[in-house]
Amino acid sequence: MTIAPVANGKIDAPTPTRPGGKTKGIVVCWFLGLGSLISWNSMLTIGDYYYTLFPKYHPSRVLTLVYQPFAIGTMAILAYNEAKINTRKRNIAGYILFTASTLMLMVVDLATSGRGGVGPFIAICAIVAAFGVADAHVQGGMVGDMAFMCPEFMQSFFAGLAASGALTSGLRLITKAAFDKSKNGPRKGVMLFLGISTFAEFLCVLLYAHLFPKLPIVKYYRSKAASEGSKTVSADLAAAGIQTPADHQASDVAKSPERLSNKQLLFQNIDYALDLYLIYVLTLSIFPGFLYENTGEHQLGTWYPLVLIAMYNVLDLISRYLPLVPWLKLESRKGLMIAVLSRFLLVPAFYFTAKYGDQGWMIFLVSFLGLTNGYLTVCVLTIAPRGYKGPEANALGNLLVLWLLGGIFSGVALDWLWLVGKKNAF
Repeated sequence: MTIAPVANGKIDAPTPTRPGGKTKGIVVCWFLGLGSLISWNSMLTIGDYYYTLFPKYHPSRVLTLVYQPFAIGTMAILAYNEAKINTRKRNIAGYILFTASTLMLMVVDLATSGRGGVGPFIAICAIVAAFGVADAHVQGGMVGDMAFMCPEFMQSFFAGLAASGALTSGLRLITKAAFDKSKNGPRKGVMLFLGISTFAEFLCVLLYAHLFPKLPIVKYYRSKAASEGSKTVSADLAAAGIQTPADHQASDVAKSPERLSNKQLLFQNIDYALDLYLIYVLTLSIFPGFLYENTGEHQLGTWYPLVLIAMYNVLDLISRYLPLVPWLKLESRKGLMIAVLSRFLLVPAFYFTAKYGDQGWMIFLVSFLGLTNGYLTVCVLTIAPRGYKGPEANALGNLLVLWLLGGIFSGVALDWLWLVGKKNAF
């Protein structure tokens, strides 16, 4: 059995035979991905309801702008200290915060009897800030954790992220159709919708805390990471019934090569980091604010933005499965950068379609936006951690999520430029 030479700091070593549980792990990762974004997607999907309550506050844009500083600020702190953080506590805390915050959205609506005004809007903004903190805990923690596991786990997790958008869009369309004609119909639909989202978040707490760490393949990868010097997995190993005595762990760390620093990891993968940043700069400069406020009025009426959001989410979900087909997966670093930069041609395309095109062309463009967003994200995040040791892969996963969130924040800020020149924009 031969070992490939070290190249660019990566070690290409043969992988021992892994135990079973891979299929269960893929399914659980999908649900954990669903839970890491279903709360936020719920906020985006009920945007039509918040536009009726707060018509002057640009809710889709303002809430997204509130969300991002808390997400990226918390993520920066966690990424800097990732080697010392208990991953189990981090992820469980994130899912619990998601559950509680989604529940609080229902409480605020019940306490105010569905009224608008500045007070309820500030309360919703505070809850959205909590979503940002929870997102940084969960997304960075999960990506770092799965970065040293099999690529299928990462792909499934990000497919679950996209599924949360498709699921929330589908549920929103169903609840809108079911309650649209009844008294207080939109509000009833939103409350049912948020109740389902809260249950999904609670389910993720149980899955991560009790099922995921006990899967044989997960125990294998975490034990391997611990033998390579990772301290972040010890609590999860203990939850699975695997003890790592301090002296044994210390001897393993002494034998393993010293891990690359965060700075070295970033320099080696700066193109991947830029890919993720640019993917989400473009996506969030269009989605969702532009779709709610800049596409005009069409035959679909109040259904139009919901249909656009649904099409984006469905194509984003489908595209995250495309890299599972080997000949469809783009692995060239240069090819990925060219594809990412080419997406910026969508900016003039959206501008002229909103000004001169009909709803069919807009639906097509939104679908293409979702298709490229999901596909390129999965390609980058499943390729970048290859060949790194457990502690390095965990650190790299956190760094890449930080750049991804940085792209989202920049895109949200740039989204306001679509309002320049519009009457009564502010």
